[in-house]
Amino acid sequence: MLKKFISGILVVSLVMVSCSDDDDSGTVVNESNLTLNLDGLEALGPDFLYEGWVIVAGSPVSTGTFSVNETGDLSNTTFSVNTQILESATAFVLSIEPNPDPDPAPADTKLLRGEFGTGDASNTAVVGLAPVGDFAAAAGTFFLRAPTDEDVPNGAPNNMNDQYGVWYGTPGMPPSPNLTLPVLGPGWKYEGWVIGDTGPLSTGTFSAFDMRDDNATDPNGFSETVFPGPPLPGEDFFRNAPAGETFPLDIRNRMVIISVEPDPDDSPAPFVLKPLVGTAGMETAPVNYDFGLNEASFPTGSVVR
Repeated sequence: MLKKFISGILVVSLVMVSCSDDDDSGTVVNESNLTLNLDGLEALGPDFLYEGWVIVAGSPVSTGTFSVNETGDLSNTTFSVNTQILESATAFVLSIEPNPDPDPAPADTKLLRGEFGTGDASNTAVVGLAPVGDFAAAAGTFFLRAPTDEDVPNGAPNNMNDQYGVWYGTPGMPPSPNLTLPVLGPGWKYEGWVIGDTGPLSTGTFSAFDMRDDNATDPNGFSETVFPGPPLPGEDFFRNAPAGETFPLDIRNRMVIISVEPDPDDSPAPFVLKPLVGTAGMETAPVNYDFGLNEASFPTGSVVR
């Protein structure tokens, strides 16, 4: 609350300075344009909007909200901002906000950030995923195993149907985690996906790599309930098949994805951030398959004042 109060004082002070040449009507005339050149953003659900912020003396000042259509076009790319505030900004941040938004402060779901440079680059901020995490070293493996319909812990005896499940880590007795991904802060979670016959099927959201994901306690999950599964994120595909899908689902030769999702989530489909992508082969555990870094899914661009 104190931070918001101080930020409010700062913004009011800057506006008062910038309005010294205003006419008697009180209309602010000293404004400048902030232009967004962003690629790779995706449409949000109807209950969310993107919102830009400039950072002034360490505090965020909103530059306005916008939406993105199904082809990735922004509903607005140029925003009029108080000149004094804009010239004092040191960085730009893009967040995902609820619509309507009851809180004037940025949500935890901050997606992009860029610092305004110095010299000839002082008016441009190249944005990246710094608010979410550093994915340069993202890696890991997955394996095919279907332990949740077996009646003996740790998957013995094997029912010889391991093509119906996927788990993220290294197979073994017990299997072990091996995902190399940044720890996410508030506002974000990881989610696993298998591309089914009609589209992506969630294997559950997770924040830790050495324990079961949120689907483990979901009565609408796809795994069986005989055995709770290994201490890893993952899923077997035996029950609660969505419309158009036939279970048990054979995972062999299917694409497997780890995405980063807003929390709360705006859509049942994978979000634009998909740092890890791999394709399952024909062999089940103990064979495992590599994830590859998928930087092409990351939004990019710059902001110019």
